[in-house]
Amino acid sequence: MKLFYYQRPDQAPNFGDELNHWLWNKLAPELFEPGNGTYGAQDTVFVGTGTLLNDKLASRVQPANKLVVFGTVAGYEKPLQSIPESWEICCVRCPLSAKQLGLPAEKAIADGGLLISKFVTASTRPEGCSFMPHVHSANDAGESWERICEQAGIRYIDPRWPIARVLTAIGNSERLLAEAMHGAIAADALRVPWIPLTTTPRIYTFKWQDWCASMDLFYHPYRLPALKSYKRWGRGLHSGSVALKHWMEAALEGAASTAYYELSGNEAVAAQRLSNIA
Repeated sequence: MKLFYYQRPDQAPNFGDELNHWLWNKLAPELFEPGNGTYGAQDTVFVGTGTLLNDKLASRVQPANKLVVFGTVAGYEKPLQSIPESWEICCVRCPLSAKQLGLPAEKAIADGGLLISKFVTASTRPEGCSFMPHVHSANDAGESWERICEQAGIRYIDPRWPIARVLTAIGNSERLLAEAMHGAIAADALRVPWIPLTTTPRIYTFKWQDWCASMDLFYHPYRLPALKSYKRWGRGLHSGSVALKHWMEAALEGAASTAYYELSGNEAVAAQRLSNIA
């Protein structure tokens, strides 16, 4: 069986995606063979963590047509109109995905990332608060966020670091401020308290709401200003109706909340806001 997970076009690593390679090979090394992106007609493809259940998935694993779906979530692009008979849906991540796909409620389990607790334990003497941005925020302003965290007296965790380094940093934290959703999921698995926040309208609210629903939690993030070095968030829009609705709402809410909270892209302002949230 071959593993499929999202890999960015620029090949830059991202914790939530790379967690697939790290986790599933630890859980069942005898099941998987190398190869993400090259599939044959006789291959069975395992689809794990990621927002991958959409109309593009079949073409992304061609010519393989046998899929095993475990803990994946619906979103981005256009929704699936039907589930091919050759796909085995063991479970999806969350109840909103199950509803969108017309699956029984019992098919909604949780994110597979929670299974990291089988291999990692948190420190018995954690210290301080940490901040983990979304990979887009790290790509656009990683150095800025490092400076901001230093000013705020907060540990910076980069989602592009190797998996083991990220997990160690989260496990050494008393609490985590998470813009990266899989940072929050890892913290939850390690029983490290976490607080969601967002610094950009690019954060896809549906994903967070979907996962939080599986944990019986309400998603209500704190907001920080988008930094001046951020690229325009409209780049790379997805075509799904849920995603399109998100972008339209984010455009209005982003401008409104920035005015209401008197936020700006100044690093000192961001550091003070981050410190207050911590």
